[in-house]
Amino acid sequence: MNLSVREIAEACGGKLVLRGDVSGDTYVSSAVIDSRKIEAGGVFFATIGERVDGHRFVSQVFEAGAGLAVVQKTPEQVQEETGTDCSCWGSYVLVEESLQALKDVAEYYRRKLDIRVVGITGSVGKTSTKEFIAGVLAEKLNVLKTEGNFNNEIGVPLTLLRIRENHEAAVVEMGISDFGEMHRLSKMVRPDICVITNIGQCHLENLKTRDGILKAKSEIFDFMAEDGEVCLNGEDDKLSALAEVKGHKPHFFGFGGNLSEEVTAENIESHGLWGSDATLRFYPSENSEKVNKTTELSVHVPLPGSHMVLNAAAAACVAVLFGLTLKEIARGIAKIEPVSGRNNLIRLSKYTLIDDCYNANPASMRAAIDLLAMADTEKVAILGDMFELGENSDALHAGVGEYAAAAGIDRIICVGENSQHTFRAAADHAEETTYITHFPDRETLLKALEEKQKEYIPEGSTVLIKASHGMEFAGVLEFLKERGE
Repeated sequence: MNLSVREIAEACGGKLVLRGDVSGDTYVSSAVIDSRKIEAGGVFFATIGERVDGHRFVSQVFEAGAGLAVVQKTPEQVQEETGTDCSCWGSYVLVEESLQALKDVAEYYRRKLDIRVVGITGSVGKTSTKEFIAGVLAEKLNVLKTEGNFNNEIGVPLTLLRIRENHEAAVVEMGISDFGEMHRLSKMVRPDICVITNIGQCHLENLKTRDGILKAKSEIFDFMAEDGEVCLNGEDDKLSALAEVKGHKPHFFGFGGNLSEEVTAENIESHGLWGSDATLRFYPSENSEKVNKTTELSVHVPLPGSHMVLNAAAAACVAVLFGLTLKEIARGIAKIEPVSGRNNLIRLSKYTLIDDCYNANPASMRAAIDLLAMADTEKVAILGDMFELGENSDALHAGVGEYAAAAGIDRIICVGENSQHTFRAAADHAEETTYITHFPDRETLLKALEEKQKEYIPEGSTVLIKASHGMEFAGVLEFLKERGE
């Protein structure tokens, strides 16, 4: 990481205290907030969370070879509060708030970088779209991408600080739940290309309406580069209405339902759970010099569902702006692999699992149910609560139940307090042969599966596992993986 100790102190307005062999011109190797991940010569940001105060581990990171710590407490304060011996502390920067210092340093570092950054947001599909874009760009460039769920005001700065001089592009996922958050993320990321996947029903507790969501997501444009580009889903009614963004005409991608779309996915041939073949059609436009005539490209999208084909179109839209060839685009799309927790197919000897347990909202629930409906086996949906839906939560849960019933899902297993509305709606609309049940919580479900698993999940079936992250359905996934071999 091309930052000196002095630069870090200046970037966050902190007081630099030098100790040992470290000087102001010493460069740090990496940045972490998890003491277990410290590298020799790295900088540790001692943040204070709801459960853990990072200052308790400053002594440990110095013993492990850290070159610098950014703290909001002096060693004397830490020793007095915790009884920890702080005599081993090395050089540190004293700031008012360590988390804000992390953001300030990331913003400073981003300004130093000569690299094109793609910022991605949206209600649904951010992570999958990030994987498609990064995977396609990697056919030509050395690309850094957001790892895991590092898409918030902690994860984004850590992602930016992972960029190195050999990287030629970065793809940064940006997630929010309230107004102002995207503004702060954009200030750090300063994207050259902004991608918005859709405007759906999520985080309604804070953002209230889809118009509120659009307003909050649109803060990604606040610090976009002056010559930046915007890629939007032309099939989304809110996004397709954006005729101009800060003097720029957006590039649209979609299924051909909008005349403004420059990249369309057509002639889609589904192969069920094993992906789709499609034709990507590139249209010339007045705001792009990259495509000067209508061109077609046959692609194989290895992940199932039409929404994955749309993700491929989004990636192609971005790839054109980077100057990739059609062969590079097709090759990159064909190599895409699923991300754990998001439409990840797991073939086991007793059944197939669709691991989509990372998070959930009404739109992603419907997409996951559509995916399950493609299976040519008995279909089982284990659906848990969706959080942060605001005052319409009951109706939105009921809508998922009705949708699952209409999709012909054979067994609908609802889990959680909110999901009782999913259960009731499913029971009201399903065929008489549909098996529908409800469990009050994850623990009760696991106990029932342990006692009578075959009653709920027949051998040879395909099982969708989906809920908001707080339901901790990763435990359900691991249980079924162990029992499915």
